[in-house]
Amino acid sequence: MSNLVCPVGIGEMPKKLYAIAAEFDGPKSLYAAAEKVRDRGFKGWDCYTPYYVHGLDKAMGLGKSFVGLFTFVGGLSGLVGGFLLITITSAYVYPIDTQGKPFFSLPGFVPILDLLLIMPSAIMSIVGMVVLSGLPRLHHPLWDWDDFTRATHDKFFIVIEANDPRFNEKASIDLLKEIGGTNLTYIGDEE
Repeated sequence: MSNLVCPVGIGEMPKKLYAIAAEFDGPKSLYAAAEKVRDRGFKGWDCYTPYYVHGLDKAMGLGKSFVGLFTFVGGLSGLVGGFLLITITSAYVYPIDTQGKPFFSLPGFVPILDLLLIMPSAIMSIVGMVVLSGLPRLHHPLWDWDDFTRATHDKFFIVIEANDPRFNEKASIDLLKEIGGTNLTYIGDEE
């Protein structure tokens, strides 16, 4: 355990506080706790689970993700760009009379337009996910907490960040205790 992490009430609190974290027994207690934290008006907090907990995003009060917007813009730009490229090149720049067919024939362009719709939308979905997730992140203060490694195996956590407008150290600790949190820990940030 580094000097950036210490249990609440034991040892010296980190100089620069990043968050206060608490551990929960299972998905049901985490879900109920998330609703109570949301109802208290916190915005800068998160839940960490080893697997997807159905409905937890609604219990946390999260809105719809904007990844779909990235996907739509990517697909639309690929489709429009491909359509313009095919139309301009085949009908105006380099028209070729092939067996008396028209220079612009939409059915012949469908396979190319399909690919130019799917590929940019898939790429922009990944870009949107990475950008909105704040990646790449080379270090996070929670990674200094040894118990947090269990978040990917069998433990459930709520972390209330100190930069939350409603954050108050004592009130946050009392709330986490009240809603069933155990192993309360101060998480410090490097100065």
